[in-house]
Amino acid sequence: MAEISMSRATVLLFAVACGISVANVYYAQPLLDALAAEFGFTQAAVGIVITATQVGSALALVLVVPLGDLLDRRRLTLAQLLFLFLALAAVGLASSPAWLLAGMLAVGMLGTAMTQGLISYAAALAAPGERGRVVGTAQAGVVIGLLLARTMAGMVADVAGWRMVYFVSAVLALAMSALLHDRLPRRGMSASGMSYAELLGSMATLMLSDRVLQIRGVIAMLMFAAFSIFWSALVLPLSAPPYSLSHAAIGAFGLIGVAGTLGAAKAGRLADRGHGQRTSGVALALLLVAWLPLSLLSWSLWALAAGIVALDLAAQAIHVTNQSMIFRAGTQSHSRLVACYMIFYAVGSGAGAVLSTFVFAAWGWSGVCLMGAGVSLAGLLFWGGSLRHMPPEGR
Repeated sequence: MAEISMSRATVLLFAVACGISVANVYYAQPLLDALAAEFGFTQAAVGIVITATQVGSALALVLVVPLGDLLDRRRLTLAQLLFLFLALAAVGLASSPAWLLAGMLAVGMLGTAMTQGLISYAAALAAPGERGRVVGTAQAGVVIGLLLARTMAGMVADVAGWRMVYFVSAVLALAMSALLHDRLPRRGMSASGMSYAELLGSMATLMLSDRVLQIRGVIAMLMFAAFSIFWSALVLPLSAPPYSLSHAAIGAFGLIGVAGTLGAAKAGRLADRGHGQRTSGVALALLLVAWLPLSLLSWSLWALAAGIVALDLAAQAIHVTNQSMIFRAGTQSHSRLVACYMIFYAVGSGAGAVLSTFVFAAWGWSGVCLMGAGVSLAGLLFWGGSLRHMPPEGR
């Protein structure tokens, strides 16, 4: 397939679709207290709701996302949207903890498959010199989607209950299906000739042989663990005295991180120019520093807001730089590369969600922040030690 320059309208379409898709994975975060109250989860155990979505994400990355290198990406995307609609409706109708967790697993699977499939689709269509910009713009859509997810979930839950959050999202999935049916590029058909079993087997080969994927994947795992540690636990201190904030108010804190969209777009351009490692070092240092103002939550919500800006800006800059580096391989492997890379993300994010609520129950917000800072420091040290093993930028 000849590489072409993508129009702004097409890139924007991918960004919007990514945002709507990824939002489904994050709706539950500001609703954890409501879910715990209705389904009988303890404060320490309610993080399993987030973990269920991350298990679904991991299954999608191993079993579904790689199909973009084998099947027509347009048809695959539209089919996934239909199943996403059904999964969202199932969560909204959940009547038991088992039903809820099964629905969350399906939402995590399909929301992730849509998001990562669209990113690899966009990267495959982009010309090499604009790939960082295209991925950065799509990732900006992801950032906006996950931030608005928290805000929308909080507002809708306050007005009509947590179930309505998932019913509204199901309607959005149907609307997006109609739009993408008419507008998605019909290019992107894979010509790999592999069977499904060979496709999955080739992912193991990539994981074992691609040094860039290995290194940037570990950085992603540690970064997303820190990110999830914060966002999974935040609802617990803010919903309790002395703040006792509503779901809408807690969700609104996600909007503060909109600066992350600036980091995503700028980081992609810097990676296109060969400055990915410098961007990584600065962003990882910022990720570590962010935990200082975040730790002051009990004293000042302004400090919390400053920490959120730093945390989101750092996380999105690292994420886009990682993707720009791993997508330098041929376009026929983009779906498998993003799937392998995001497996690291799922492991980090899922572990962070479970550990954060457990640590909060045992040691409070200070314990959460110490753990987050420790994971962030590990990411910075690993990046520094990995530099000599990475190929020169621009290759």
